[in-house]
Amino acid sequence: MPRRTVLNLGACFGAALLIFTAAQAPAQTTNALSPVGQWKTIDDETNTERSIVEIRQVGSELQGRILKIFPRPGEDPAPLCQQCEGERQNQPIIGMIFLWGLVPDGADSWAGGAVLDPQSGKIYNAKISLTDNRERLRVRGYLGTPLLGRTQIWLRQSGSTSASAD
Repeated sequence: MPRRTVLNLGACFGAALLIFTAAQAPAQTTNALSPVGQWKTIDDETNTERSIVEIRQVGSELQGRILKIFPRPGEDPAPLCQQCEGERQNQPIIGMIFLWGLVPDGADSWAGGAVLDPQSGKIYNAKISLTDNRERLRVRGYLGTPLLGRTQIWLRQSGSTSASAD
């Protein structure tokens, strides 16, 4: 009889482990299918790398934070957002949340957010979409209508999906 109890406990443990593992799989898949992770930004005018940013899920929205910048010769390696207004004025650009409010807007796209240009201090409407097997992120900043704006293509950093934050 004790042997039968051990087998039942083993079966229960195995079933619980299987359920736990299955429950975790969608969360990992969601990150791989979303823009959550680190991206290298490319300047749309000079086609040079400008920064590494991290996109995170915070509550129901996506937010982006600047992790690292690649200053051009003569630029400050630790710049402040001198043109920003309000709480961001004269704050370090590295570590700053510059993209926020993005919510799902169809397959592989998010909209309804805002993006800050730290060089000018201006805030634009924002929408993003994944392209090229989710290895590139199309980031559109605009005023009023998406037809009036600029687009940058960011490159996913390998192995860069990250967990959600609350």
